[in-house]
Amino acid sequence: MSGTQRSGVAGVSDPAAAGGARVLVVEDDAPLGALLLRMFRAEGYHAELAADGQRGLHLALTRRYDVLVIDRGLPAIDGLDLLRRLRRGGLSTPALILTALGTLADRVTGLDTGADDYLVKPFEAEELAARVRVLARRSARGAHVIPVGAAEFDLITRAVTAPGGDAVTLSGRESDLLRLLARHPSRVFTRDEIMAQVFPDSGTDSLVDTYVHYLRRKLGAQVVHTVRGVGYRAGAL
Repeated sequence: MSGTQRSGVAGVSDPAAAGGARVLVVEDDAPLGALLLRMFRAEGYHAELAADGQRGLHLALTRRYDVLVIDRGLPAIDGLDLLRRLRRGGLSTPALILTALGTLADRVTGLDTGADDYLVKPFEAEELAARVRVLARRSARGAHVIPVGAAEFDLITRAVTAPGGDAVTLSGRESDLLRLLARHPSRVFTRDEIMAQVFPDSGTDSLVDTYVHYLRRKLGAQVVHTVRGVGYRAGAL
């Protein structure tokens, strides 16, 4: 970022930041990391810095954040590996990858790994600030609300709200299965993996097929995709 960009950030403010959203920056370039902290704090965020992937993993798993900003080329644990571990652990905090790797394949890989946004260095400070505001607003809606295609799934009410506003309430087991798939939209789960995480006290994997049928009956055939010979992954409404 240029000197002009740096001086232009301090006066930026936004209602989404006024509530003191928490941002974790995982960046090993010390000058850039310090600059990002100043920028986010000027926006009204509570910002913290981790200088390597291992520290970033520890902070993300032990503290609550509303947005993660992660470099790809990190020491200890690569940025994508860090994000992959967080998503596999069930952490759904919105994440933006900030990196010099900007080919189409790089961007697709980052988004498929679990990033919510992807910005290439060098970047405009105003654009980064705007993208983080979007993610902060998403967090402000509540971590209990996760996307299911173009719809939303409320983990508390167990209701799926379609884009048109119609809501469908799921049973406990149905919502547990949908939550598992929706939190890992690019991952294919085997029946054994679903049994272990959703039906640990049941003895037969036929329950998986039964509850997939229930979800499809309530939400449409595309909500769960069958990957032949492997298992199931999240679809879309």
